[in-house]
Amino acid sequence: MTDNLSWVKTHCARMDHGGCSVWVGVKDNRIVKIKGNPDGFLNQGYVCPKGLASKDRLTDPRRLKYPLKRKGKRGEGQWERISWEEALGRITDNLNRVRDLYGARAVAFCQGMPKGMEHFVLIRLANIFGSPNLVAVQDVCHAPREVSGIHTCGFYPVVDFHHPSQLVVAWGSNVTRTNEEGEICSLLLQQVRNGTELMVVDPRKTDLARKARYWLQIRPGSDNALALAFLNVIIEEGLYHKDFVDNWTYGFADLAARVQAYSPERMSGVTWISPELIRESARFYAHARPAAIQWGNPIEHNINVFDTARALTALMAVCGNLDVPGGNIQANEPNIARLGSFVRADLIPGKPKEMIHAYHNTIPRLMTVPPSFFKRAVLNETPYPMKAAYMQCTNPLLTWANSQETQNTLEKLNFLAVSDIFMTPTAAFSDIVLPAATQFEFNDIGHYGLGHGYILARPKVVEPPDECWPDMKILNELGKSLTSGRYWFDDYEGFLEAVLEPSGLSYREFVEQGYLKGEHRFEKYRSKGFKTPSGKVELALSKPEKLNVQALPEFVGLPEAEDPEYPLVLTSAKSPHYLHSSYRWVDSLRRLNPVPLVEMHPDTAEAHGISEGHEVLIETRKGAIVQTARFRKDLDPRVICAAYGWWFPESGAETQYDWKRSNLNMLTSTRTLGRAFGTPNLKGICCRLKKK
Repeated sequence: MTDNLSWVKTHCARMDHGGCSVWVGVKDNRIVKIKGNPDGFLNQGYVCPKGLASKDRLTDPRRLKYPLKRKGKRGEGQWERISWEEALGRITDNLNRVRDLYGARAVAFCQGMPKGMEHFVLIRLANIFGSPNLVAVQDVCHAPREVSGIHTCGFYPVVDFHHPSQLVVAWGSNVTRTNEEGEICSLLLQQVRNGTELMVVDPRKTDLARKARYWLQIRPGSDNALALAFLNVIIEEGLYHKDFVDNWTYGFADLAARVQAYSPERMSGVTWISPELIRESARFYAHARPAAIQWGNPIEHNINVFDTARALTALMAVCGNLDVPGGNIQANEPNIARLGSFVRADLIPGKPKEMIHAYHNTIPRLMTVPPSFFKRAVLNETPYPMKAAYMQCTNPLLTWANSQETQNTLEKLNFLAVSDIFMTPTAAFSDIVLPAATQFEFNDIGHYGLGHGYILARPKVVEPPDECWPDMKILNELGKSLTSGRYWFDDYEGFLEAVLEPSGLSYREFVEQGYLKGEHRFEKYRSKGFKTPSGKVELALSKPEKLNVQALPEFVGLPEAEDPEYPLVLTSAKSPHYLHSSYRWVDSLRRLNPVPLVEMHPDTAEAHGISEGHEVLIETRKGAIVQTARFRKDLDPRVICAAYGWWFPESGAETQYDWKRSNLNMLTSTRTLGRAFGTPNLKGICCRLKKK
């Protein structure tokens, strides 16, 4: 690199889960250019449009630059600049006041998608403060797959893209557009070029579906029905891995009896996939050795997720694809600090019984509070009052189900503080707003605690604006103010050194290395068994009564019963240009995706008198929003796919950024929740269209 720039190697982050190794070109403390690193451990030179545009977050003139306190009513957009000392003092006084009156559990600490070390520092602060209530969106992202896996086979089964697979099944996963949890598409596409077959389960014909041998265009919300039909074929036809099933599974006979009811012929009417295609696809998966299921976040978006995750884990097991190279593996972590010790779980031993959702009998091991239960606690004071919240890296008005209920919740809180890089609709309802530093402006570690067996170095590239602090620094200073100083560091970068201490590396040495990965070790169960009560993969749970769940996966109905007045099925998809509700204010990204687009089949549009490019009303029994029609001939005419996470920063504070107009979660409800995880229905919702 011979230009006049100073180049720094780091990893992209906060545009999705991150993982792309990038070279960042800097001049005069300003990022000029970003390019993918061809030697990147996960991305091999690839970088997405969000990553290329990520530098624009740092220099936007509308960015938050100093702490603010509310002057008028919540949401009115009237603010007064204050010092950091006053901001931290006000937060400390208000949280302590709530703790004194109602107990520490009346304070919630809230996080969106984990973006870096800040998530675990927040858990540490909550634990030391004494609150069991870390509220996060894991009920609809990651936790159902992880926790279901732990109860079924003793670990979270992640796909192994580092060894060749004969087949990869992308089940609700679109890694060429959204690189969930650092599963960058580069490694998968390299395998496809080398002969790996693809199977895609998705209502939309994704880029991967165009490359696939099999595309199963599933009805949104029917994933558990399809997974059980796969099991029906594989078990009925004797295609399962007999040695593994005989020696390493518990409850196979019970599962075999259960899935007899879920023939492809019966499930075809539910899934909208022909019996012939279900049978052929199930056989192909059973014969492929090894095969990996890359299960994506969308399977967690309805009340039946526990049955879906259990059935898919059972598929991995009966076909002998658990913890084998190229299958679904138990990732081995590098020698780094254990999560429990880092977050000081020892200081709050009664936490599992005191978290809000414990009173709703959710499944054990769910360690973050589902937002729907948090909102009930605020609004109804059940199981106990919730009076204050601290939020970071999150925008609940857009990202939590039932947005009107979320607004009511924010308005009822006695006190709310928000840390962010831009004034979001949620921040506009707070009492104190803190200006956060964003990625490239502080040292961080990526992928700690995500269960994929590696961590990534994210060294600082440029200095942040004078009063913009990293979330880790904010939490470290709040910790000193709210709790004993002995649990905190003189400099927040002590958190980084603490994570790395068991490895023997300093943070600087870690940066030079770039990443740490656990060693490859497979079939560990042969010497240790599985970490379940039976020591085997529990196809039927051996102690379901202790988990408050059914022993076997099942299909008892769609997430919502069909409704003649709302005859279409609503789903949604994330944009490749945004992260959930983030970055609608980044001009370079907004030009790529300027308006919220609802996808529909041309025949559906014609039946409703809708023209492409025109605004339409999308209605459910919960509400109505406006989005712009886009035609897709490969979409089922019975399905519409709406855009998610939309608000309009250009509308200004006086309209609260017009956050209700096109917000998908104005259409969702929290009335019915999944029992295991408190998950609401976000997909497979009955809806209708109207010409606007």
